[in-house]
Amino acid sequence: MTEYVFYGGKGGVGKTSCAAATGLELAGRGARTLVVSTDPAHSLGDSLETELSGEPTRVAANLWAVEADPEAGQETYRGIVSVLAAEFREAGVRLDDEDVERLFAAGFVPGSDEIAALEFIGEYAEADAWDYVVFDTAPTGHTLRLLTLPDVLRESLSTVGKVRGQLRRLVASARSVVFGPAALLRPGREPDEVDALRERMERVAALLRDPERTDFRVVLLPETLAIEETRRLVERLREFDVPVDTLLVNRVLEDVDENCDRCAARKARHERRLERVRETFPDCSVRVVPELDGEAYGRDALSRLAERIDA
Repeated sequence: MTEYVFYGGKGGVGKTSCAAATGLELAGRGARTLVVSTDPAHSLGDSLETELSGEPTRVAANLWAVEADPEAGQETYRGIVSVLAAEFREAGVRLDDEDVERLFAAGFVPGSDEIAALEFIGEYAEADAWDYVVFDTAPTGHTLRLLTLPDVLRESLSTVGKVRGQLRRLVASARSVVFGPAALLRPGREPDEVDALRERMERVAALLRDPERTDFRVVLLPETLAIEETRRLVERLREFDVPVDTLLVNRVLEDVDENCDRCAARKARHERRLERVRETFPDCSVRVVPELDGEAYGRDALSRLAERIDA
């Protein structure tokens, strides 16, 4: 089965570089690998030095990459509103295009960016075209909304379903008055976008919680505030039964000039923070990623990063 690796954490900690490096490493081993960016502020293409779009682009042998398009979430939501509007029209409630746009703007189903991300996860989870799919997620708050969205959608779509049920009963009652028992002989309805979306979101939620297939890795820097934010993120992830076993402490200073007191002090500070990370997360594997010369952009830099990530 396809395996899924998610990189999460606050903004600016190096999630994109870690995801790109992991993708290159897995592809180098011969595994067909796809790297997906679900961050609306995409930088995956820059990291891989390749122009990306909403469709998988071949980056190297066995490696493809794609950037989720937030417009996809808007289209999914628009489809739901259109279904609901059709139910109103069938019940005799007149709605013109402006009315539908107002329904769309009202935001019955929240989180178009997150919906787009979940749609990408669901699409590639079911494609079965890759051995590994590596996800570069958005900063912490967006990721948590992403994880809670299936439950939020379940409630929202349930409300939509109740409204539609009432409308259908109203229409059926009116038809029975006019047509008698023949009204009950109408052919069954085809599955629609509301039901399909609910089913897709349930499958994605199950995937995210499957420890046999999903590995959620949190990236952080050796800083006090970063450690605290990571603690809260890991707690929230585990509340949703999302498996978190690996922490990557990025940009740790290891080699310093012996004559540089400031450098030595910074190295000692990083060592103390690493010890705190291990104490705070005793049940996680802590991987130390050293501070690299320059930025982790380009294939050579990503290859060096992959060696320390142990992808």
